[in-house]
Amino acid sequence: MNYRELLDKAKEVSQNAYVPYSKFKVGACVLTEDDSTFCGCNFENASYGLTICAERNAIGTAIANGHTRIKAIAIYSPNEDNCFPCGACRQVMTEFRAGGDMDIVTEVKGEPQIYKLSYLMPESFKL
Repeated sequence: MNYRELLDKAKEVSQNAYVPYSKFKVGACVLTEDDSTFCGCNFENASYGLTICAERNAIGTAIANGHTRIKAIAIYSPNEDNCFPCGACRQVMTEFRAGGDMDIVTEVKGEPQIYKLSYLMPESFKL
């Protein structure tokens, strides 16, 4: 699976986001070590602390399906070019990255932009 396809899946699932408060839709698609893909979108709650980000939703779906080693994650929002993961999502990604790092794929002016998780989260908490 190439990163354009991964972004396309994230874009598609972003349309399912439940965001009545922020109106900020996000979709994410993870690529696991064995090239399986799992998608998730963000969903909000009137009790804002219960809101779940698209990235953690996608990672949780991968885990629920027996996959804990993630090579890449594509993140897309129709509200913002180059949509980055929040700090909580970056820390969760650190836990499940395959091969010591992970590619984070966003979209800038319609083209994939790739960052390393280690670049976005240089001093993550690790056991």
